[in-house]
Amino acid sequence: MAAHERPVEIRAGSGTIAGTLIAPATEMPGVLFVHGWGGSQEQYLARARKVAGLGCVCLTFDLTGHAATRSLYETVNRERNLEDLLAAYDLLTSQSMVDKRAIAVIGSSYGGYLAALLSEMRPVRWLGLRAPALYMDSGWELPKRELHRTQDLVAYRRTVVPAQSNRALRACAAFEGDVLVIGSELDMIVPHTVVTSYVDAFSRAESITYRTIRGADHGLTEEEAQRAYSTLLMNWLREMVTGARSGPVSPGARPNDPVAATKLLQRAVEPA
Repeated sequence: MAAHERPVEIRAGSGTIAGTLIAPATEMPGVLFVHGWGGSQEQYLARARKVAGLGCVCLTFDLTGHAATRSLYETVNRERNLEDLLAAYDLLTSQSMVDKRAIAVIGSSYGGYLAALLSEMRPVRWLGLRAPALYMDSGWELPKRELHRTQDLVAYRRTVVPAQSNRALRACAAFEGDVLVIGSELDMIVPHTVVTSYVDAFSRAESITYRTIRGADHGLTEEEAQRAYSTLLMNWLREMVTGARSGPVSPGARPNDPVAATKLLQRAVEPA
């Protein structure tokens, strides 16, 4: 299916951030991609183009403090970046071709954390989190860069955090759509305990798919890890979108199902 692209400016707070809208010609599900801290929309453009081929309207964008607004990198806080995400979501769902009942939000690391927060503030049907970061609720107004200096996030992330004690995890506990959670076997920034905290929190999800990419670090620096992530994401989105078009599907395994919680430590990844 052919897709059309156009650059867009997203108004957020007192400024604007850059985005790229990729859309087919007819009304379709919408997919919003959220990059991680220190990244940019470039990390998701290739994947967004592939997802658009499934018949989806995709939006990538640059969080404030990145790309063209890099000068704000040291001062931007979580509140402003959440405003960015809300503004991007609203732009995506304002497109006439978007089915507002079929919105997916895909986030990596810091972007996964923001995506979890968004799910409590806007309707989200599908939520995909890769190595989602976790932060303490305190210091919300502080610049994001200061959090590692004012909070012991290394220790915080080494233990499984109860859902009710963290804002992002509370949002996950309330989420009733379909979920994809992907971790990296060798991740030193977002360790397995953080991923477990997220998986455990999704107690009300319609379905949850949990995978670990073997041999991968946090940034997926190896090309093989990048391919594995793309394969997992594409297969899962294809399953979700196809199921939505063909009618209701049977709920997948619940988070407390041993099969769903088993990590697939393999290089030849299976469909999600």
